[in-house]
Amino acid sequence: MNSDSDLQIAGDILEVPHLLQPPREHPVTVAEFAGLARSIAADRSRWEDLVRYDATSRWYHRLQTGPGYEVWLLSWVPGQGSGLHDHGRSSGVLTVLHGALTERTERGTRALRTGAQRVFAPGYVHEVVNDALEPAVSLHVYFPGLTEMPMHTRACTAERGTVDTVTA
Repeated sequence: MNSDSDLQIAGDILEVPHLLQPPREHPVTVAEFAGLARSIAADRSRWEDLVRYDATSRWYHRLQTGPGYEVWLLSWVPGQGSGLHDHGRSSGVLTVLHGALTERTERGTRALRTGAQRVFAPGYVHEVVNDALEPAVSLHVYFPGLTEMPMHTRACTAERGTVDTVTA
């Protein structure tokens, strides 16, 4: 009888820690950046006391940096918006921490409530607005870190009835 068995060759399948990768200190994939945003959102003690509301302009605070990325905390009082913009060469994850925001793109309008998350690539053009009657808080992860935020204008084309985006 052959004494070789799967257990002898591969070892005990319940002991797989040697096969698992150690958790990364910093995210490098889109899924890991989205996970980072979700973990920060879940830890209210990490951000809740930092939030400030400013009636004259959106308030923002850089919460964390890592190799090649930044995490920003933003507050939005009713009526405040970002204007139509993109994020240059940065990709990102937007997560609503509190309240509700509205995202407008050329494809339409989307309501984002607490816990909603949006992932976007470089060149993604959108506008985020607090259309609600209560303040909102959002978390933004940018990779690479945000170095530009080109603003855009809407030019309505009468014959097509569409909205074209033009860099300002």
